[in-house]
Amino acid sequence: MASESPIRFGTDGWRALIARDYTFANVRACAHGVCRLLAAHGNADRGLVVGYDSRFGSADFAAEVAAVATSLGVPTTLADRVVPTPVVSFEVIRRKAGGGVVITASHNSAAWNGFKYKPDYGGSAAPAIIDELESHIAAVLAEGAATETPQAVGGLLTTAELAPPYVANLASVVDLDAIRNAGLRVGFDAMHGAGAGYLEAALGAAGSTSVVE
Repeated sequence: MASESPIRFGTDGWRALIARDYTFANVRACAHGVCRLLAAHGNADRGLVVGYDSRFGSADFAAEVAAVATSLGVPTTLADRVVPTPVVSFEVIRRKAGGGVVITASHNSAAWNGFKYKPDYGGSAAPAIIDELESHIAAVLAEGAATETPQAVGGLLTTAELAPPYVANLASVVDLDAIRNAGLRVGFDAMHGAGAGYLEAALGAAGSTSVVE
């Protein structure tokens, strides 16, 4: 069944050209597929974490995913702003969520967007999980189950700032004090990407190291 679907996951996600194959209808189909996958493994009640990058339309596509998930009874935490993919992975683990979705096309050019799925362990989905997810998505498309935008269920939707717990956790794995006091002059350009602000937030203003972003 998965072979009949135009949505195929490659290296860590599905990517397509915006407005050609990357449409709200296909993103809804992916979201339905994720929810069916969670339900099939008894993880729907654990919830879903949804994040997005700074590409055109990413926030709207993420909101569409959240609307689908909550309409299907899946508690959903939606990032309140652009976040890097590792932040969503960390939040999935921190919240013990059933999984996570990131709207991003990674290194692809601006004309593209994408849909990443992170299982409950936070990492990239194993091939067997992707095969199952693609089968669910193909079934959704065949049934015409994702043709309309659902109404988000407010009681199941939480909008949250995901960065602070992630930044705080960095101190447990990186010697930030050593960097702060190293007397470095660091220039950082996130190129309008999702990583903007994280280095400065992690190091703070104290110490002899300065960050220009």
